[in-house]
Amino acid sequence: MSTNISDRTRSLLLRLQRNDRTERLIYLALAERTDNGDNARVLEEIAESQRSRERLWQKYTDQEVRPDRFRMWRYLTIARLLGLTFATRLLERGEAQNRDPYRRVVQEIPEAQHMIESQSDHEHRLIDRVDEERLEYAGSMVLGLSDALVELTGALAGLTLALRDTSLIGASGLITGIAASMSMAASQYLAVQTEENDQSPLKASLYTGGSYVLAVALLILPYWLVGHFLTALGIALAIAILIILAFTYYISVARNVSFRRRFLQMASISLSVAVLSFIIGFGVRQLFGLDA
Repeated sequence: MSTNISDRTRSLLLRLQRNDRTERLIYLALAERTDNGDNARVLEEIAESQRSRERLWQKYTDQEVRPDRFRMWRYLTIARLLGLTFATRLLERGEAQNRDPYRRVVQEIPEAQHMIESQSDHEHRLIDRVDEERLEYAGSMVLGLSDALVELTGALAGLTLALRDTSLIGASGLITGIAASMSMAASQYLAVQTEENDQSPLKASLYTGGSYVLAVALLILPYWLVGHFLTALGIALAIAILIILAFTYYISVARNVSFRRRFLQMASISLSVAVLSFIIGFGVRQLFGLDA
């Protein structure tokens, strides 16, 4: 069949064929690694869908292709570090970027259109069925991180101008952060305990407290490493923005929600609180004569 298509289309089909073969092997490898039987069946079904497309392309190219081993390693590593849901959603986004090549292929191979449309919709619905514990507790992680970023950036900004001693600010921030993380974890435990859902109160509290402590550790680190208090504050605020950027991207991919709106909302709240607290710190320093 390869003689019925142009050289340009054949080259494009070989790329799509390799892409589908690579993704099929990724889904199969993820299915082997998961302990959840339902997730494994979903991933195997997606892999079979990829195989159907791969066979269609091969019918026209009349050629075997090798998978992209580096891409396989990359996505399997992502799944290991960031979770199955994140990795499959990221793969789905990559699939969406193939829409233009698919449209060019359909011009010469009309039979491909129905398969592309039906299988893409089918794969999207299958990915929605992937169930992962860490995403069940995403709300707890968001609660811990958002509270830590808002409360601690505000506290550090106020303490920075009031105290102007990096070691003292770091110690104060650490004490404040640990106390607040335990309070947040306890509050989340009680909140989940009173709700009617399948979440474990203990796990929810650990996700909330753990994410809070992680944010605290990253935000106070500059005060132990940098000598000047304003430089340390600037680095801490930059770290806060990076945390918001990374976590918002993670949630936007894993939950398939808007990245821009969530990022701007969280960043603006954290920075606004930091500015207000900085002003309060200046007022406290003047009120109590700490310059003396």
